[in-house]
Amino acid sequence: MVQIIAGKKGKGKTKHLLDRANSIVKESTGSIAYLDKSSKHMYELSNKIRLINVNEYPITSSEGFIGFICGIISQDHDLEMMFFDSFLKLACLEGEDISETIATLEKIGEKYHVTFVLSVSLDAENMPENAKANVVVSL
Repeated sequence: MVQIIAGKKGKGKTKHLLDRANSIVKESTGSIAYLDKSSKHMYELSNKIRLINVNEYPITSSEGFIGFICGIISQDHDLEMMFFDSFLKLACLEGEDISETIATLEKIGEKYHVTFVLSVSLDAENMPENAKANVVVSL
């Protein structure tokens, strides 16, 4: 399952994502990962959530990002949720069509029972059709 928190830059998507991760970890039975472009939010996250600084790894394409996600999933069979802050940057999709990557995440989520929560710096109405249905918060 893919859930999207949409809105232009500076609208509060990261705060919403952090709050959501911290509240979900309290009732979660599996593990949770939070992927970000830095370790800046380390102290805002519960210590039960694994923070991964994606910029520490050589990811240069959306295909490489999907491979990276699959690697994380393969190493943690208890993984329940993954939060992606600044999804377009992390997945190397700034200015690109995100529909194929969203569809791939949907398939991965179904197969491995992982929910992906993405913060996307786009207005909900500017998203591709397959992504619009996944918008849970529009700021």
